Amino acid sequence: MRILGLDLGSRTLGIALSDTNESLALMKETFRFADEDYESALDRALAYIDEYKIHTVVLGFPKHMNGDVGEKAQLSMEFKEVLEQERDVEVVLQDERLTTVMALRELSTLGTKKDKRKGRVDQVAAANILQSYLDKKKGA
Repeated sequence: MRILGLDLGSRTLGIALSDTNESLALMKETFRFADEDYESALDRALAYIDEYKIHTVVLGFPKHMNGDVGEKAQLSMEFKEVLEQERDVEVVLQDERLTTVMALRELSTLGTKKDKRKGRVDQVAAANILQSYLDKKKGA
C-alpha cells in the first residue's frame, strides 16, 4: 500500500507518494493550475488516488506559527472534506509549518539552481509533510 502526500497552494499542488513499505516519501510532481482553480487540483489528486489505490492521504495543514487556523488552513479542511466525499479515503491533516522553508533550504543545499527551485519546492514540501507523517506513524 502507498500513502499520498499533498501540499496545496493557491496555484500549485505538491505531490509525493510513499514507497510500498510506507516508510519513505518520494517526490512525484508539482502540479500547476490556474489561480484558485481547486477543481483542477482535486482532479489531479483523485487521479493519483485511483491510479495507486490510495486509502490514506496526508494533506498539509498550514497553521499560523501561533497555532491559529487561518484562511489557508480552512482551505485545506475544505479540500479534505471534498476528497473524502469523492473517494473512500482517510485524509489526515498534517502540520506543515516551515515545510516550504525546509524545502527551499534542502534544494539550496543540493545545489539546485535558483530558477529550478521554484518548480520543485512544492513537491519537496509534500515529501516533507508525508515523511513527517510516516515517521510519526512508525514511532521514529
